[in-house]
Amino acid sequence: MSLPELCIRRPVMTILIMVSFLASGLFAYRLLPVAAVPRVDFPTIQVQALLSGASPETMASSVASVLERQFSTIAGLTAQNSTSQLGETSITLQFDLNRNIDAAALDVQSAIATAAKRLPSAMTSPPSFRKVNPADQPVLFLALTSTQPKLSEVDKFAQSFIVPTLSTQPGVAQVLIFGQQQYALRVRADLDHLTALGLGLADLQTAIGKANSVAAVGAIDEGKRSVILDSTGPLSNAADFSPVIVRWQNGAPVRLGEVATLSDGVANEKNAASINGNRGEILAVFRQPDANTVDTVDRVKAALPGIRASLPAGVNLDVFLDRSTSIRNSISDVIFSLGLAVVLVVGVIYLFLGNFRATVIPAVALPISIIGTFAGMYVLGHSIDNLSLLALTLCVGFVVDDAIVM
Repeated sequence: MSLPELCIRRPVMTILIMVSFLASGLFAYRLLPVAAVPRVDFPTIQVQALLSGASPETMASSVASVLERQFSTIAGLTAQNSTSQLGETSITLQFDLNRNIDAAALDVQSAIATAAKRLPSAMTSPPSFRKVNPADQPVLFLALTSTQPKLSEVDKFAQSFIVPTLSTQPGVAQVLIFGQQQYALRVRADLDHLTALGLGLADLQTAIGKANSVAAVGAIDEGKRSVILDSTGPLSNAADFSPVIVRWQNGAPVRLGEVATLSDGVANEKNAASINGNRGEILAVFRQPDANTVDTVDRVKAALPGIRASLPAGVNLDVFLDRSTSIRNSISDVIFSLGLAVVLVVGVIYLFLGNFRATVIPAVALPISIIGTFAGMYVLGHSIDNLSLLALTLCVGFVVDDAIVM
């Protein structure tokens, strides 16, 4: 007995199958990820190394080349590209499609540990890496602007409060800051004065490092009482660094403020962002690979009122660019087009055939076929995106043709 004959002889069974088909499609529709393009998982890892104050040439020769030579020994590596700029090197490693990304990450971590001995000793932190997908783009851009002259205070608030709050939202993978204005102490040494005192730049660096240390000092026991000693660091502004003693000479201290000009600044003065003529920072929100873009953006926007209530005076947080808008519009247009197509097809068939029973066949077949497709998309790991919506629109024509023939 063939399937069509079985469905005709058992109408109750056929109706139950169609109902379950519709129910599974409606349930899967709510679980399908929504994005602009299909998810493409390339085994890609991005490595970042920082060396404050180093020129791009120094970063390329002393950091990038050392890491690249070590990475070239990793199995399955198909390409590696590096970009060096002032104080920063970024290396992108792409592996064979058959290579497991987690196993590749372990190999990269081992390679970084091996190359650490050959990296410059001035690097305060080892190179870091993260698994990325080159096809992923930020789903939401937020503009953080301020009328305060010191953007470093705004950046500190963003790093300590805004970024952690947004990162904990469901569906958010990470939040990056563009135009970052991280606080840094600017020291302009008086070389003539230093030479006259027999001091060098290394002496200033050592004094600043010791003054800004948070290491344990120790304790003093006084009979039954114990006094815990604490260091004064970390220092927070240039005025606190000025009385720091560089060296004792002839029984008198040589203070940092006497041999150098101190000022509050930022780590990279050439890094800046401007929003509608106002200085500020851009926060880029990335979604997780399997997350729904629309739902992720909605959750982030729902958290913004609570963040705005905690912002300092003169600081504003607004939505700068919402990439989910085009996705919402595309889905709305396709849904409207599908609904309009169903109505027009059913109306045209009825006008030409003049048979109500023949008209019911495509009227029932269209929604069942479209809704049930969502269940198959979920099982196969597809998402609702521009390509899948285009495919659904094209399939409507095939369903209508088959329904008319039947």
